[in-house]
Amino acid sequence: MTTWIITTSNQIAGLVAMADRLGSPVTIVGVGIDVLPAADRVLTVPLTEGLPAEAAAPVVCAAVEARPGDAVLVPDRAGERVLAGALAARLGAPVLTGVVAVADGLFEIDRFGGIARERIRTDRPAVLVLPGGAELPGEQAAEPFDESAEPFAARITAETSDAEAGTDLSSAKRIVAVGRGFRAEADLGLARDLAASLDAELACSRPVAEGVGWLPKDSYVGVSGQTVKPDLYVAVGVSGQLQHMAGVREARTIVAINNDEHAPIFAHADYGVVGDLYEVLPALVTALGRGRDRGRDTR
Repeated sequence: MTTWIITTSNQIAGLVAMADRLGSPVTIVGVGIDVLPAADRVLTVPLTEGLPAEAAAPVVCAAVEARPGDAVLVPDRAGERVLAGALAARLGAPVLTGVVAVADGLFEIDRFGGIARERIRTDRPAVLVLPGGAELPGEQAAEPFDESAEPFAARITAETSDAEAGTDLSSAKRIVAVGRGFRAEADLGLARDLAASLDAELACSRPVAEGVGWLPKDSYVGVSGQTVKPDLYVAVGVSGQLQHMAGVREARTIVAINNDEHAPIFAHADYGVVGDLYEVLPALVTALGRGRDRGRDTR
């Protein structure tokens, strides 16, 4: 049995952790990466200038010689999801998301935002799409994969960037999440100040990302967004509907700040503050700053 990891970056701590649990020899296939985290074997699929990672799908499929019982782990990122689909089609394998446990070829999967669990067994390789996790240091030079397979004839003609895009919330220890309780995009500065005081990542509910576009789409938490399990989750102006809370059910401590005492979020919170976020957040930041100052006072 072999565990395969397919990636376009070294942000694969979550996949390596899953591979460790599976206990099989690990082969990492890096697309456009020459130095990868240490594994039993590391391969690289080179990318020429202007070639998107997705175009390398035929070469990746040739490199991954997965057999029944093997698991192919792919990070839940746009480019890698394309590669996962191509691999699944070639291998006749299922694509599994929401996998929470694997034992003896039996995959346990969250369904409907964690309301139910499904168990799946397959006699083919399985392609698992999982949160990538934090970045790991490159330690091992990859062996170039030399094969007659050719990439698709595609080229990158334009690129756009977002300074806040690409955050992998799955490995965050502290998160401040914002909802539609904020009246304007500029007001998110209050949440950013709180996040900075807590050394936390900034996240949001779906309407903030897809409704008004105040934060990148990969920042929202919920059944169709990211699933997180931080030590601390501070929800500010988030109503707490089921589809959002499904993404935070494994958080150790949930703090809710909302001016509606009947908001559903309070039924899930360990601590709740009923109040105006425009008054509560500055007060919290001030209190946290004073606490740090006292911690530095050596008199």
